[in-house]
Amino acid sequence: MNIFSVSEITKYIKELFECDSQVANLLVRGEISNFKRHFSGHCYFTLKDSNATIKAVMFKSRAQDLKFEPKGGMKVIAGGQITVFERDGQYQLYVQQLVPDGIGELSLAFTQLKEKLEAEGLFADECKKKLPMLPDTVGIVTSATGAVLRDIITVSKRRHPGVTLMLYPVLVQGSEAPMQIAHAIEVFNKLGNVDVIIVGRGGGSIEDLWSFNDERVVRAIAASVIPIVSAVGHQTDYTLTDFVADRRAATPSQAAEFVVPDVRELIKYVTTLKNTLLNNVHNLLENKRLRVEQSAMSRVLQYPHEFLRARQQMLDSCMERLDKATKQIVMVKQHQFEITAEKLAMLSPLAVLARGYSIVRDAKGQLVNDVSTTHPGQQLEIILNQGVIDVEVINVQEGYYGKNQEKRQSRGDLF
Repeated sequence: MNIFSVSEITKYIKELFECDSQVANLLVRGEISNFKRHFSGHCYFTLKDSNATIKAVMFKSRAQDLKFEPKGGMKVIAGGQITVFERDGQYQLYVQQLVPDGIGELSLAFTQLKEKLEAEGLFADECKKKLPMLPDTVGIVTSATGAVLRDIITVSKRRHPGVTLMLYPVLVQGSEAPMQIAHAIEVFNKLGNVDVIIVGRGGGSIEDLWSFNDERVVRAIAASVIPIVSAVGHQTDYTLTDFVADRRAATPSQAAEFVVPDVRELIKYVTTLKNTLLNNVHNLLENKRLRVEQSAMSRVLQYPHEFLRARQQMLDSCMERLDKATKQIVMVKQHQFEITAEKLAMLSPLAVLARGYSIVRDAKGQLVNDVSTTHPGQQLEIILNQGVIDVEVINVQEGYYGKNQEKRQSRGDLF
């Protein structure tokens, strides 16, 4: 019996897989689990059903062409080759193509990208810009050949011959189309030479219209400061540009109708405004004329002296009442003043002196109201109602009233 190394037996098993046409090119249906996109761009995941699992890998060269984002739990059909990964001694499926099971790849990619962009708020109504009422220049992003451009030109010139149309020709189908469409929108915004932009193409299959579902185009429309009308396909066709644009048109012809005003309708509208303005001015002037005539017939204007005499009498009456009220107030205030003056006079020190009392001060000007602060020989000053007396203390006698108390009491004096 031969003895093999691990490498030899693993290589032998790998060659068996590679020589078997059944596993060299096959399709496998299963559910994705443990999906991981490596920073290198390679995708690693497991395909499983109710009874078994198989490891799978999809290299970057193939994964970059996927229109949808694989996720765990997604039912798919994977096409490729089964072989052995020698390092781990494990067989796995090298995936060349991957499509959703039961739903088209493009339909799934459309739904996934729509949900992603909607969650970011790119389709919100508050992000929509209003189309200009009277654009001078209309930018058009579409193919230079084809019915779309002719339809837009025909409708625009019929509605408003003076409008300027500016074409930025692009591919509307193929791998290079999304980049060209996004670039055209960016150029118009950078130059700022148009008032509104129409982005469109004719109808077709979902594959034909796929450039208008590209994330680069959608984000370019969302970032545009110039209002954009999406006119892709026919009435039943919907692309992501329809959701992000400021206005969706079912057809390119309808887009031109949205953007370019009808001159004849504008003339009718202006004429209507003019007639309305003239009627309003006429009615206003007529109302003012009637008011002037009615005012001229009033008694006030016909007999102004009567009006003035009546007002003069009212003024005289008011002046009399004012004079009377003023005098009454003055009398009350004068009486109050007299009462207050009498109270002040009674409380005045001069009034006390006038009744026979006096003020005694020592040489320093201090009031003397107690005999204990005096002594014989001391010089004092007596202030009377009229004049001042300088005296010398001869004798000091203690007591509340002094030696003449009984005599004063007999006379009824206060002190």
